[in-house]
Amino acid sequence: MIATATTTDIPKPQPKRGAWIFAHSLWDIIPVLAAVAHFAFVVWMIGAFATRPLWLSTIVGCVYAVGISWNINGISHNFIHTPYFKAKWMNYAFSLLESITVGFSQTLYHWVHMRHHVGNSDRPDDNGETVDWISIYRHGKDGKPENMWSYVFLSFFRDDVTAIYNALKKRKSFNAAWGLFELGVFFGLAFAALIYDWKAFLFYVPFYYIGNCLSFLNGYYEHFGGNPDVPLAWGVTSNDKFYNWLWFGNGYHAEHHYRPSTHWTKMPELHRTIAAQQAEKGTHTIAPCHALGFLDKSNRDLKAAEAA
Repeated sequence: MIATATTTDIPKPQPKRGAWIFAHSLWDIIPVLAAVAHFAFVVWMIGAFATRPLWLSTIVGCVYAVGISWNINGISHNFIHTPYFKAKWMNYAFSLLESITVGFSQTLYHWVHMRHHVGNSDRPDDNGETVDWISIYRHGKDGKPENMWSYVFLSFFRDDVTAIYNALKKRKSFNAAWGLFELGVFFGLAFAALIYDWKAFLFYVPFYYIGNCLSFLNGYYEHFGGNPDVPLAWGVTSNDKFYNWLWFGNGYHAEHHYRPSTHWTKMPELHRTIAAQQAEKGTHTIAPCHALGFLDKSNRDLKAAEAA
């Protein structure tokens, strides 16, 4: 039987115990400023395209692609579970900023990600359906994970915005409308960028797609080798210290799925607290960051075992 979380397991907004304008911790000023810097980088990337040589714009595009994955899996992800601000309007404003920066609605993504935590990358049921719409098993065969290549390069085209909107509307109609507003603002600004410098816009479109693919690559190895039936092993932990520092604790992914409402600054402490239990339950751990999970020997061994 597949172990799944219930809606009661999904983290609710925690008491306003933070500092200044922040709901949880003054440390949240770091991801907030990082998000503002990322937005400024995107504006500069388009605005100054005509002044840069092509080789430099290519480097900028690569940084942009990595930045999308970094934001989605760090800033945006933590914002979903522990909204940064005390005031609701500030959280909605930050959600809009994130939507513009990463190129899709943060609010609609929130709903998809909550389903991810209900299903915890579950295997298909008898009808071939998964609770988690981005489960690595959803399009796999014989109860095995989907091939990494197809998951990474096809997942971008699998989102059903209409289905997401309709499902969210049943729960929170305002959030559903806000999600469409976020999409509208993003597409409006994208059109403005196209008018401003169509060469820059078309040049960076492929990097936008690559950035989303990198995010799905990250997500794939956050669960490849995990056990959908064991809560302590739902996710995969990366022990790369630099990755955990730069990605705001995203490497502690098994810990995060076990206690999703834990603030990103508390993840190392949670990791130490449940390490013995994780070892007992066989929680999968890798040495590199999740995006480089294909380099990990234990993952290569798992791939070889599947092929055999």
